[in-house]
Amino acid sequence: MQWYLVAALLTILTSSQGILTTLSQSNGKYKYDYATIPFLAELLKLSFSSFFLWKECHSSSPPRMTKEWRSVRLYLVPSVIYLIHNNVQFATLTYVDPSTYQIVGNLKIVTTGILFRLVLKRKLSNLQWMAIVLLAVGATTSQVKGCGDAPCDSLFSAPLQGYMLGILSACLSALAGVYTEYLMKKNSDSLYWQNVQLYTFGVIFNMGWLIYGDFKTGFELGPWWQRLFNGYSITTWMVVFNLGSTGLLVSWLMKYSDNIVKVYSTSMAMLLTMVISILVELPVRCYGYLPSLK
Repeated sequence: MQWYLVAALLTILTSSQGILTTLSQSNGKYKYDYATIPFLAELLKLSFSSFFLWKECHSSSPPRMTKEWRSVRLYLVPSVIYLIHNNVQFATLTYVDPSTYQIVGNLKIVTTGILFRLVLKRKLSNLQWMAIVLLAVGATTSQVKGCGDAPCDSLFSAPLQGYMLGILSACLSALAGVYTEYLMKKNSDSLYWQNVQLYTFGVIFNMGWLIYGDFKTGFELGPWWQRLFNGYSITTWMVVFNLGSTGLLVSWLMKYSDNIVKVYSTSMAMLLTMVISILVELPVRCYGYLPSLK
């Protein structure tokens, strides 16, 4: 598969991610436990990768698989980072709209560029650095309110918590992406074998997070497996599928392309998100309702 086709598909999925997550809310709140979404997405990615690894193992040319613990344990790190990032992502969308989420999220290009240089020792051209700086300035100033004659209650159009969480999400995304690229290109192991290692730890850590939530609330809402699908709708399942599919596409780009292609393809999602958001909001503005996907 050509890298530009994967990048285009990643752009489409990323642009719909924030919108689907927002549509899955009810009156600005999640009716489901959003910590269960990353767990199911990791389970989906693990199942997909395991199936294709099984097919590779039964093919005429078996895949290369490094099974030493010192190699496997390296996949612990990105699994923990992705666990934190996925939960921060849901928390961010309780404060900001999908377009703002995409704009602030584009700051990961800046952090990715820096980590690209420091960790992977990859050089960027002066033009690329200029584009990164312009993007950072644009992402910041785009959210400043144009007051006109009306009084300004606040400089920014969303709560400060939303921006802080968005910046944290961008930093975590860049860190996880650069580290994952390092792992994927570290050896010539099968992509599906590398994914199985990554997503196995992802499932374990996300399950641990759900168990921790049970103890933190004193099992007030019951054990996590009983509330796993509580409050789920068609839109919620679309969020799970979207998150899982996005992760698989990102791992492919990390293996056969690089992080810069990944972050620019996801940045293109900003414009697409804005267009889709306008189209989704039109029924509300014109007729006072939003078509339900539940």
